[in-house]
Amino acid sequence: MILLFGGTTEGRAAARVLDESGTPFFYSTKSSLQEIVCNHGVRLAGAMTAADIVTFCEEKAIRLIVDAAHPFAEGLHAAVAEAADRLALPVVRYERRYPPREEGIVWCEDYDAAVRKMLSDGVERLLMLTGVNTIPKLADFWRERTTFCRILKRDESLALADRSSFPREHIVFYEPHADEVLMQSLRPDAVITKESGESGFFGDKIAAARRLGIRVYAVVRPVLPESFIPVSGPVGLRRAVERLLPAFFHLRSGFTTGTTATAAVVAAMRALLQKEMSETVPVELPSGEVVTLPVASVRAEGDAFLATVLKDAGDDPDVTNGMEICALVRLTTEHQEVHFLKGEGVGVVTLPGLGLEVGEPAINAVPRRMMETEVHRLYPRGGVDITIIIPAGREAAAQTFNPRLGIRDGISIIGTSGVVKPFSSEAFVGAIRKQVGIATALGARHIVLNSGAKSEHYVKGAYPDLIPQAFVQYGNFIGESLSCVASFPSVDLVTIGIMLGKAVKLAEGNLDTHSKKVVMNREFLHELARRSHCSAAIHPIIEDLNLARELWTRPTAEDTELLLRAVAEHAWAACRPLVPSSRFELLLIDEAGAIRFRVGDESSR
Repeated sequence: MILLFGGTTEGRAAARVLDESGTPFFYSTKSSLQEIVCNHGVRLAGAMTAADIVTFCEEKAIRLIVDAAHPFAEGLHAAVAEAADRLALPVVRYERRYPPREEGIVWCEDYDAAVRKMLSDGVERLLMLTGVNTIPKLADFWRERTTFCRILKRDESLALADRSSFPREHIVFYEPHADEVLMQSLRPDAVITKESGESGFFGDKIAAARRLGIRVYAVVRPVLPESFIPVSGPVGLRRAVERLLPAFFHLRSGFTTGTTATAAVVAAMRALLQKEMSETVPVELPSGEVVTLPVASVRAEGDAFLATVLKDAGDDPDVTNGMEICALVRLTTEHQEVHFLKGEGVGVVTLPGLGLEVGEPAINAVPRRMMETEVHRLYPRGGVDITIIIPAGREAAAQTFNPRLGIRDGISIIGTSGVVKPFSSEAFVGAIRKQVGIATALGARHIVLNSGAKSEHYVKGAYPDLIPQAFVQYGNFIGESLSCVASFPSVDLVTIGIMLGKAVKLAEGNLDTHSKKVVMNREFLHELARRSHCSAAIHPIIEDLNLARELWTRPTAEDTELLLRAVAEHAWAACRPLVPSSRFELLLIDEAGAIRFRVGDESSR
C-alpha cells in the first residue's frame, strides 16, 4: 500500500497517477475542504505527527510514502522523514517546478530574516502574499508597519487571522489573476511572497510587482530531507513507484525512441563540452517534466563523442525495446544550427506527406525539438551535427509499417509525449469504466470519448461547459469503450471525437484501431470514393497515399467533402449499434483541430 500526502496541485496530480494503477492507496490532507476525486484512493483528513504516521503505516501495511504536500509544510516533511526512517520506508517527493532565482528580488532564508531586512530597508506599507499561516511569523513587522494580508475567503482562514489579532480591515481576499489590480489599489512599498513555484503562481506575482515598480521580498523554499527521492512530474512518479513497489502497477511504463535518442545526445554533448562521462542524464519531456535516463556508454570518436542509451519501452510490446540507441555528436563551424545526419539503422524518408523532407533521416518533429532544446541548453551558440545510429534498426524495420510509408533502411525516431504507457485491453477498459463512473456520479449525462490528449484538447473547445471528468480517452479500444459507456443508463448523449487516421479504419468496421492489428485499406477508400461519386482524379491520390491525413489537402475541395463525409458517416454507423439507448454523435477533426464533420441523430445535433 501507498500513503500519499497532498492537499496541493501536485497532490491531486499524484493521486491521478496512482489511480491509474487500479490499486488502492491512502490520500492524506490536513484539511477536508479540498475537492479531490479518487476512484481508488481512500481519503484521510487531519494533521498527522510522526507517531501518527508510524502507527498508521504499521496498521495498514504501508510500503511507500509519497510526499506531495506544499513545499513550506516543514512540519509535515519532518514528520514524514522521521516516520520513514523509523520504519525504513522509502519516500518519493513529488516536487513542483521552480523558475530560476532572478536578480532584483530580495531573497530571504526565512521569515525572521525577511522581517529584519524589510524593517532595515524602511518598508512602510507591505502586501503579504505568503498566506494566512504566515501571519504569526511576520508579526514583528505588521505590528509596527502598515500591512495588508491576502487570504482565501474561508471561515477557517479568517479565524486563523483573528487568533493572531491581525486587523480585519487590512485583510483582502484572493481572487484569481488579480495580482496587479490588488497592488494598484493598495499601493504597497513592497510585497512579500514565498518561493512557491509555478503551481503557486510565483512568476505571476513577481511580474505584476515589477510592472508597477514594487519591491519584492521572497522567502526561499525550505530544504527537504536528504532521504527523499525527488521527482518532478507524473512520469517520474510512476517510474519511481514501479521501481520501489513493482506490484503496484500491473504494467511498467517506458520511454519512446525519441526520448531515448535525446538522452544519448545529452550524454554525448556533456562529454564533448564538459569532458563528463555521465552514468545518467536529465531529459526534458514535451510536457516540460524532466526525467532521468541511464547511459550505457560514452566514448570518443575522433573529434566527436558517441553515447549509447538502451531503449526501455516498459511492458509495451515494442519492436525496439532493449535496442541500442546511439548519438554521435560533433561541433562544427560549417553552420550555426543543429543538423541531423543519416545514421545506420535510422530510416530515410523517400516519399512526401510525412512532414519531413524527402532524403531526411526519419526523425519526427517532436524528437527533433527535444534534441534541439537540450543542445541549445548546453551549447547556446554554434553548429552541431547529430547522427542517430541504431545498430539493429535495419532488421527491426522489417517488422514495422515503415516500408509502406516510404521509410527505407531503418526505423523511425518517434514519440509525441516522450513516454510509453502500456495498457492491456482489460486494464484500459476497466480504467474507462471507473472514469465514466466518476463522471456520472458528479452528474454528467454527456460523455465525450476521444483518442488522446490532442483530440481531447480540440473537442473540449466544442463543449466548454462540461466537467473535466466527462472527457474520457479511448486510445484504440473504440468498440469496448463505447460498450462500456453504454452500460451506464444515466448517460444520455455519447460523443466520440476522432482524427482521420483512426476514422478510416473505423469506417471499415475495425473497432480496435491499433496499427499492429489494422492499417489503412486503400481498396476500401477506392470503393467509398466510388459510392460517394467522387471524381476519377481522387483514385491516383488514394493509391499514392502515405497517411490518411493527406486526404484533407491533396484532393479537390469537392472530393474531400464527398469522401470524408462518407468516412464520418460509415464510422458513425459502425459505432451506433454499441450505444443503442443513448443519443450518439461522431466528430471528425482535421489536423488544425477544426471539427469538419458532425454525424449523429438529429436530436444529437
